[in-house]
Amino acid sequence: YEVDSEKYFIPASNMKNFTVAAALERLTPDFRFVTRVRAPSKPDAAGLIRGNMFVVGSGDISISTAFAASNYYQGLDLLAEKIKAAGVKRIVGDIIADQSYFRGFKLPPTWEWDDLQGYYGAEVSALPLNDNAVDVKVSPGSVGNQCIVRILPQNNLFRIINKCMTSANAARRSISVIKWPDQNVIEVIGTFPTGQSSFDTSVSVSSPAELFVNLLKDRLQKIGVEVSGRAHLMDETDKMSVQPDLIDIANLESPPLALIAAKTMKPSQNMYTETLLWTLGERSVRAPGANTTSANLGINAVKEFLRGIGLPPDAIVQYDGSGLSRHNIVTPSAVAALYVHMAKQSKFPQAWRDSLTIGGVDGTLSRRFIGTAAAANMRGKTGTLDQVSALSGYVTTAAGEQLVVSMIVNGVAGETRQRTSVLDEIVVALANFNGRIDTP
Repeated sequence: YEVDSEKYFIPASNMKNFTVAAALERLTPDFRFVTRVRAPSKPDAAGLIRGNMFVVGSGDISISTAFAASNYYQGLDLLAEKIKAAGVKRIVGDIIADQSYFRGFKLPPTWEWDDLQGYYGAEVSALPLNDNAVDVKVSPGSVGNQCIVRILPQNNLFRIINKCMTSANAARRSISVIKWPDQNVIEVIGTFPTGQSSFDTSVSVSSPAELFVNLLKDRLQKIGVEVSGRAHLMDETDKMSVQPDLIDIANLESPPLALIAAKTMKPSQNMYTETLLWTLGERSVRAPGANTTSANLGINAVKEFLRGIGLPPDAIVQYDGSGLSRHNIVTPSAVAALYVHMAKQSKFPQAWRDSLTIGGVDGTLSRRFIGTAAAANMRGKTGTLDQVSALSGYVTTAAGEQLVVSMIVNGVAGETRQRTSVLDEIVVALANFNGRIDTP
């Protein structure tokens, strides 16, 4: 059954289906990101490295609280311990972030500015950290005084402008947390009644690679590795001084892409998906002398993948990897065809299935389908923007037949639940269906 299946729709996060499927097929589920630490020489007998130490990123999004049970420092600590285990006791120089692996502007050009403050609009970096976001906790102080504002993980890069005042307990709480565009400045405005629990949110980080090396320096010093210089981004002077024969001091590998794909699809993580798109691009062949961006190369790689599975070149029009851009358009038939291919012809069908959110169990479907035949049955991908809802995936009928479903709603105003409830009713009806759709 199909209606408007060849019509273009804004897919929202259903765009992630195409990016992640291409990444699994092209990179393989065993692919791992590698972060390298390089220096002019190995540490000497006294454990000294004379000269700058470079942290060379390739987009390891797993250095994150999402992979470390909310521990802000676990990934950094693993890297710091590897540096210490290499015999390093003192670095007589700077720690420099080399984020040159990716090319192009740090954000997709068609994202809207008001999405860029939140974690879901975080920029792409070759040295990402904690989803390129920080947590902000606002608590009441004493009546008549400023609120208490904390940023986690603690760092010296963010500046707080605290215009939040603590009021009497009977007053109404009114808090706004505003991050200045392209700056690590947070402005907290409003009133906070005493005795109430904290207001918690998260904001994106501008220049996350800088935060990465600054916190790495702190973690090295906590385990006894001295650093005489500062931590900073690589600049033009640093590039000119880089020796061609730098030596690897330590490497940190990510978990396999199979796990990263699940951490991307289930919670619908935008920055992860953009990083996978850019990585696809950098693993492609760039024409000699061309300065094509990583994102554009990645979009071309997705096109080639879709062409290879038989989809026409106009099946989707892609502007980013994640679907946050409203310029993306896809046809529902293209989404359905992708799901059929990944189930029947993919080299890695299990990794694909394991990446999908499960109705009533996890991810963006964890609170949907509970108590219905679609619970622990429907596996797929959601999508949500203002006036946009999408749901695609696999559902097994009561007769044991596995179906592919793709539904996209555009241009319907109102609460998200008004749209998703209709989509969910259709999925539940399919899960309860006891007849046959495909006749032998």
